[in-house]
Parts: sequence; C-alpha cells; structure tokens
Amino acid sequence: MKVLMFGWEFPPMSSGGLGTACYGLTKSLSRKGVEITFVLPYSGDFDADFLKLIPAGNIKIKKVATLLQPYMTSNEYKKSLAKSQIPGIYGSTLFDEVHRYTLAAEKIAEDEEFDVIHCHDWMTFGAGIAAKRKKKKPLVLHVHSTEFDRTGNHITNQHVYNLERQGMQKSDRIIAVSNFTKNKIMDHYGMPSEKINVVHNAVDFSQHYYDEGFEIKKTDRIVLFLGRITLQKGPDYFVHAAKKVLEHDKNVRFIIAGSGDMEPFVIEKAAELGISSKVLFAGFLNQDDVERAYKMADLYVMPSVSEPFGITALEAMKNKTAVIVSKQSGVSEVIRHCLKVDFWDIDEMSNKIISLLKYPSLHETLKENAYSEVRKFSWDVPAQKCIELYNELISKG
Repeated sequence: MKVLMFGWEFPPMSSGGLGTACYGLTKSLSRKGVEITFVLPYSGDFDADFLKLIPAGNIKIKKVATLLQPYMTSNEYKKSLAKSQIPGIYGSTLFDEVHRYTLAAEKIAEDEEFDVIHCHDWMTFGAGIAAKRKKKKPLVLHVHSTEFDRTGNHITNQHVYNLERQGMQKSDRIIAVSNFTKNKIMDHYGMPSEKINVVHNAVDFSQHYYDEGFEIKKTDRIVLFLGRITLQKGPDYFVHAAKKVLEHDKNVRFIIAGSGDMEPFVIEKAAELGISSKVLFAGFLNQDDVERAYKMADLYVMPSVSEPFGITALEAMKNKTAVIVSKQSGVSEVIRHCLKVDFWDIDEMSNKIISLLKYPSLHETLKENAYSEVRKFSWDVPAQKCIELYNELISKG
C-alpha cells in the first residue's frame, strides 16, 4: 500500500505535538509495510541524523521552501518574513504560503503513485484536495487541532475556519485524535458522526535522547508547564495556580518551557502576582532538553483551555513524572493514573499540586502507576487503525 501524506512538520523540525505524532505514526505504518511519500514545506536539507530517524527507508521526503510553521499567526509570519535573508522566494502572507504549498503538492501528486491521501491539519487540506482532484484517490484528513481549539472556542480567523470546513466536506473520511475533537468537528463544522474515526495518539518508547542516569540535585520541588505559551494552553491559569501554591509552600519553583504570543503577558502577570523569583521562563526547548525537563520536574501540569489530545502528558508519564491534566483535553479520555481538573478552576488545580507535593506516597504511587499505564500507548495501535481505514476506502474504489 502506498500513501501520499501531507504534513507541516516532522522531527527534528518540530514546534509541537503535530511533528511528534507524524513521526510516531509514519514510523509504525512503515514498519507494517506501508510505503509513505511525506510532503513537507521546509526549505533546505535535513541532516544525516534526522534522516536516520525515518523508519526503514520507506519514507521519502519532498521539500517545498517556506517560513511558515504549524501554529504561526499572520503577524508572526510577517515578522519572520522581514528577517528572512531571501524574502523574494516566500509568499507575502501566511495564506500565500499555504497556496504555494498546495500548488507544489499538486505537481508532486501528478508525479507520484499512491493509493490513499492522508493530510495532517488545516494547512495541508488544500494540498490534499488538489491531489484528490488530480488522481481521484480517497482523501483522509487527520485533525490534530481546530480553529476553535487554537483560539479558545472562538473563530478569530474566518479564512482558516473556511479552509478546515471545505477540507472536511471534500474528504472521504476524517480522523479525530479524540472524542473531544470529534464532538467539536460535529458541533462546529457540521460533519456527521459516521464520517469521523477517532484514533488516539500514542508515545514512542524507542526514543531516548539522553543518558538514563541523568539526575539533578535540587532543593526546591519543581512544577513544569511545557508547551506553546498561547491562549489554548492556559499558561495564565498555571501562573495563578502557582501563586496559590506558593502561599502554602515557598519551596516550590515553577518552570514555563515554551514560547508564544502570550509570553510577555504571562511574564508581566507573574510579576504582578509577586512570584517572579519563583517562576522560570525557559524558552523553547530542543528534544534533549524537553526530556531533561520532564526528568527534573516533580510534577507536570497541562492546564489547556481546549486540547485536542495532549501528547506531552504521555511523554511526562513515560519519564515517570506525575501528571495533572485539564479535563478539557483528549488525553483525559484515555489515561487513568493522573489527576484531572477543569482548566478554569485554579483553586482545585492548586490544591492538587499541593497534595502531590505534600504527600510523597501519593506522588510515588501516581507516577509509578502512570508509567505502567503509558507503556500500552504504542503507535502500532493508531497505525493499525489507519491501515484498516485505508483498506476500507480503497475497497470502495
């Protein structure tokens, strides 16, 4: 079976869970005998180490030059464009880039042989439609996030919403990463339940980026937030919860790892609350440092306002870090050994943080059980579900 797959990121060129998911899924698909041509929008070449991460030589990477990243806003795109050394080859707006990618994808589809088209998130939906039009092959859309997730359940960019909805309408099947996301697709995009397959994400246990013996000496307990510092991820709720925790226990430090448009606001909020000395902004971390951050932390908190899945929770569990997750997330559907809280309930969030830090036996039991639980989240499971879906669509002609 041959699959033409469109995605906007792939490790090590990743800014979020999308690249992690694309890597894990394609690796398992390749191991199961699926041949994948993966179309990326990146300029330049990947280094040799990166190419070795691609499963078993079955995945070919086609590259189209771009500045655009998966979660970039129009304003962020313009800033990147202004800094570019070769601005003439890029589109003047984010949507020009998406259009350029679609045109390149149409040419690639013309040259490639494939049985199914598989697209990851909105920026690739136009490319998938073009490929379907060119070769009349079934189109699968994989929804990792919607405009409603990214904007806290409001449409701030009608054009993005229109692209998402058009893609969903023209697709043969939609994959949602959770029931939480499936419900959003039905409620906000008018798609029927029978057109949507839920395929939960997973975590890769074969990846080790650093010495397993890594340890750090510390005097304070560490609570970690790791993700884009945007409205969707709830960093402001994390900081307000931190304030309440520090009123009970001064020997706690809060690390915010990531970057995003809310970072200045959150820094100012920490100062306003008088906790700047206890909140460390670590910036964007590479994969080595992400793994170290999990190992360093006593507790990982994911306070997302609207999280389609939340692979970071699984990654934390894999590193034997106790986890608190927002109930407004897909991952909360599938994990048991964690604490769950409404993102807006900072009193409950702070109480749960205090309890896990105060009672070592509770903390130890939770993280050990979580580690045992997360081992069942193999990428082979979602890969097999995708193969079954591919076969179903191919058989229909």
